[in-house]
Amino acid sequence: QDSVPFQSLDIVKTKYDYRKFCSALLKRKPQNSILKTRNQGIVLRAQQIIFYRAALYFVLEIKNNSTLDYDVNFLDLSIETRQKGKKKSAQRLFQEPLYTYNLPSKIPKNETVRFVYVLPKFSLSNDRRSVLELNENDGERNIQLNIAHGHINNPK
Repeated sequence: QDSVPFQSLDIVKTKYDYRKFCSALLKRKPQNSILKTRNQGIVLRAQQIIFYRAALYFVLEIKNNSTLDYDVNFLDLSIETRQKGKKKSAQRLFQEPLYTYNLPSKIPKNETVRFVYVLPKFSLSNDRRSVLELNENDGERNIQLNIAHGHINNPK
């Protein structure tokens, strides 16, 4: 099964039925990541950002190339203001997810996990960006993935 046609993903009947759509997204063949970042053997990839029925679906992948298991403390998405100049300050506004699908609590060493993070639809101006932050429980392998406004405003 190479991929599921996008038309067959039209199965979300109510705003609470995210599970079936997320499952169909993960059944599709993994694509090349649009964004990725790494820290000490942990790789966080954003494979797709899809807009569907007033929600943004982030298809994400965490790969643990290290020799230790990775215990996930939290995964947050926030919107950050970016100001230029000498006196710059950044403000972050946390975005509450509508639904998370297959988000693991632990990633064993040398394993890869794919999951979907669902947020209400939003758009960003040029002076803002979204920041996906993966935090390790009782560890220092924390990762930040900066997502530019172009990826949020022009999803697939």
